Amino acid sequence: MEPDADDLKRYMRHTLFSEFGNQGQSRLAQRCALVVGAGGLGSWTAELLVRAGVGHLRLCDHDRVDISNLHRTGLYVEDDAAQQRLKVQAAAARLAAINSNCRIETFAERIDAFTLPKAAEGADIILDGTDNFETRFLINDYAVKHNIPWVFGGVMEGQGQVAALIPGKTPCLRCILPSVPSVGAPFGVLGPVVACISAMQAAEAVKVLSGHAEKANPCLMKFDLWNNSIQKIPLSKLWPPNPCPCCGRGENY
Repeated sequence: MEPDADDLKRYMRHTLFSEFGNQGQSRLAQRCALVVGAGGLGSWTAELLVRAGVGHLRLCDHDRVDISNLHRTGLYVEDDAAQQRLKVQAAAARLAAINSNCRIETFAERIDAFTLPKAAEGADIILDGTDNFETRFLINDYAVKHNIPWVFGGVMEGQGQVAALIPGKTPCLRCILPSVPSVGAPFGVLGPVVACISAMQAAEAVKVLSGHAEKANPCLMKFDLWNNSIQKIPLSKLWPPNPCPCCGRGENY
């Protein structure tokens, strides 16, 4: 489908980027992104993808907006917290106002082994907006089994990390973290770190969805915005005699 005059104007700066161009924009418009979690990471990532022109976005979260969310989330305002609106409901309204050409779907259920297949049906990529490793491992195993790229992201205090994980091409999360790490007591989160990691996640998703998966970062990126440091950690698979239980042996599906 040829872009109309409004699309040509809206995405002009995207398409002027020579490596992306009209073809990349057209591919993006035909893709579906699943964002699991509509809190700090998920809200910003969803907004960036919708502004970028993804054709179909599915947003999953069963929680409601709270005043304590506002310092680190996009999309939500004080009235959403006062009315205790479902995050996906409040987010969908604002996302539709940002880009009416994007199909916005909401899934107001907790993601688990039973609900993830329904939420992920037809998705071309999955973005991690969760706050726990149990759900991340579930996403990882589903993504590996069904050959769906996904983008891991996490934030703690002034630090954040992100990795694009592409089944068959990169290690999976269980190669990087063989077991669920212990997080311990509740921790603080510096709001701007969340926006930074979300932007990195969205950038990796745009590469994949626009047909440029070869440009995906092959490393785990770790940022400490408080102490001004960046680490670029090459990823490696777990090989025999101790292969990865997921992408090596397929045991965690």
